[in-house]
Amino acid sequence: MKLEELPEEFIKAASVIDEIQQHDFEAYFVGGSVRDTLLGKTSHDVDIATSAYPEEIKQIFKRTVDVGIEHGTVLVLHGEESYEITTFRTESTYQDYRRPDSVTFVRSLEEDLKRRDFTINALAMEKNGQIIDLFNGLTDLADGMIRAVGNAKERFHEDALRMMRAVRFASQLDFAIEQETLNAIYTYHSLLSKISVERIAVEFSKLLLGKDRLKGLSPFIETGCYQSCPGLEGKGRELFCFSELPNRQIEEERQAWTLLVKELVIQPEEICPFLKEWKLSNQMIHDVTELSYGLTQRLQGEWLATDLFRLGLDLVLSVEELLFYYNQEVKLKETANKYEQLPIKSRKELAVTGNDLLTVINQKPGKWLGQLIDELEKKVVTGELVNEQEALLVYAKNQLNKEGK
Repeated sequence: MKLEELPEEFIKAASVIDEIQQHDFEAYFVGGSVRDTLLGKTSHDVDIATSAYPEEIKQIFKRTVDVGIEHGTVLVLHGEESYEITTFRTESTYQDYRRPDSVTFVRSLEEDLKRRDFTINALAMEKNGQIIDLFNGLTDLADGMIRAVGNAKERFHEDALRMMRAVRFASQLDFAIEQETLNAIYTYHSLLSKISVERIAVEFSKLLLGKDRLKGLSPFIETGCYQSCPGLEGKGRELFCFSELPNRQIEEERQAWTLLVKELVIQPEEICPFLKEWKLSNQMIHDVTELSYGLTQRLQGEWLATDLFRLGLDLVLSVEELLFYYNQEVKLKETANKYEQLPIKSRKELAVTGNDLLTVINQKPGKWLGQLIDELEKKVVTGELVNEQEALLVYAKNQLNKEGK
């Protein structure tokens, strides 16, 4: 098979392959960029594999960076672009189920391709668009099939993360997992406990955001992969409930985790510890915690002014979009209008400050001050007080007099 029209990124990179070939070495486009191009998807990065050893690549090109030279990868700076060029290699045994104990550079493309995870990722392409398919990857691509290269059990025993990649690709590409490959995942799923949480989280997040989430979730659950993931052990039933939500693609990662948290029936005080187990960022943990609160409130009824104020427009609209998954009407425009009608949208807009209150109230700062500002803010947001300094100061003094302060 030959691609007659190559995307611009391959055309730009062809001169790099030219340069390598002029020094009597082989060089090909490999990996996900080839797969995605064949699927009609846009691929922004291209990877190149070559028979030239790293030191030979560094002699060919003037500007290089050793980004992973111990594994055969050199970053070549070519014009305004940069390309990762990796030497053909074979790998030894894998003691930690993730990284090979040693890497051996070879001159054979076939030896290099046969160590890759799935047939659809073991395709190579010449600079003129000619596809090299040594493991029937084109057939699997056409059939929508995820199949391990060679012996599936060996591939997963070498690198346990490949099991998460299998279910992730199933979701992202809307592919099925071939039966022998699926059986091998079932056999070795417990090896995921040897993999860092951060790496698992990356694959799981991509699974949740895939165009056919169910294609990835079903094997993830059925093979038992979830048992080795943070906070999911024993949660098979809840995960099935999650998988039964409408299978429309989720737009945002924070929305995906919010839906998961809800279907796992994780209590508000447990959300932060659960997400920390997944090593998610503080910003993601904050957003999911707030979205979870908002979704709970919104499913109980219409938006309250206090909740609109607390969450802010961005999170409010993100919550609103999630109503689709619970067969509720999504009211983006109406919600945005409600938010815009709030008297204030942040504490900075409140007509009094802590210093203003201390100036007119002869008391030392203390817990009372924060509580009073919270009360004033709420009264303004709900329309019980106008946001004018004099009115707020009068109310504040009256409240403190009532409390005997």
